[in-house]
Amino acid sequence: MKASSLLHPLPSPLSLSSSSTKPPLISTLFHKFHSFKPQSFNPPISSKTLHKPKTPLFLKPPIYSTQSSHLQTFITWAKHLITSLEPTCTDFDSSILHRELKWFLDDAVEDPSMITQPSGTVQCKVVNLRENLDTMYQLWEDRMVRRRPFQYIVGCEHWRDLVLSVEDGVLIPRPETGEIVDVVESLVNGVDGGNGLGKDGIWADLGTGSGALAIGIARVLGGEGKVVGVDVSDVAVSVAKYNVERYGLQDIIDIRQGSWFDPIIEFEGQLTGLVSNPPYIPSKDMDGLQAEVGKHEPWLALDGGVEGLDYLSYLCTKTSTMLKPGGFFAFETNGEEQCKILANYLENESGGSIGNVKIVSDFAGVPRFVTGHRRETR
Repeated sequence: MKASSLLHPLPSPLSLSSSSTKPPLISTLFHKFHSFKPQSFNPPISSKTLHKPKTPLFLKPPIYSTQSSHLQTFITWAKHLITSLEPTCTDFDSSILHRELKWFLDDAVEDPSMITQPSGTVQCKVVNLRENLDTMYQLWEDRMVRRRPFQYIVGCEHWRDLVLSVEDGVLIPRPETGEIVDVVESLVNGVDGGNGLGKDGIWADLGTGSGALAIGIARVLGGEGKVVGVDVSDVAVSVAKYNVERYGLQDIIDIRQGSWFDPIIEFEGQLTGLVSNPPYIPSKDMDGLQAEVGKHEPWLALDGGVEGLDYLSYLCTKTSTMLKPGGFFAFETNGEEQCKILANYLENESGGSIGNVKIVSDFAGVPRFVTGHRRETR
């Protein structure tokens, strides 16, 4: 396994379309804020065990084998595929793809030293693999020809200091989303102007996906608080639970299936913190996403409605009722225009219940997050 910089970088879905969308009138959006309500979803009890999460490649046992010469043939073919397709795919970077191939081989081959053996020197040696060689051919073809995200090929994403299982049907966590964890860490520790929320409260991560934010925040809380992760997708719920268990946090994090606030209504007025990276891409921009994103990642986690604000608006209208006085929230958006619209609403249309509203930029300097607090009861 290598560092996350070896990945062919998936763009944030937001960056591909936000500049092409002129924001609608604020008054129209404020009306939308109060009119949109996601469909409720109550999963049958039997559905909670239907999906079994896939094991990341690097964690699979090396139960397959092949001759070293056959492995070298695969490597030669895979490199040739990169070279042959590069002229037709202008958004492919061959150097990154070659690093992806190396990562793929490092994860798939039990003894990585067998990967670089000179041709003709180890022809008769047996190489143990974590995946069948025929399947490896199919996986690399999926990556190169069908543009399947590399994270789905190896079954994991390196995110902050975590290695999270991901698979088809689960949004791949982006680096910038991790900045929410940094903000939370400053708040609970009372640094960088934080108000010292403490580590013993209840936090919620709505639209948890792989469980990335829930796990990141739970580690910040250090076992003193609780985190509830919510997702409507049974695939996401099973993968998030798998990731939680891998990091031994099942006593701190509770993953629930359902629609947004429905599974956590019992915590109304009690949450110390609420975070979310909801769908926020305008529907009309979905077809213009990079192939890895638009053709393979779940639209359920990407499509935010006509203006991209359906779920963000819903979150804003319910935040003050879910947070306890002094409670904190952080929502990710697709950029500056959405940030301004949300901040404007929260500052002027929340009945005075929300304060300290801020727009926070990501590491690239792009306005990305809207944060704030529920005002203390007077």
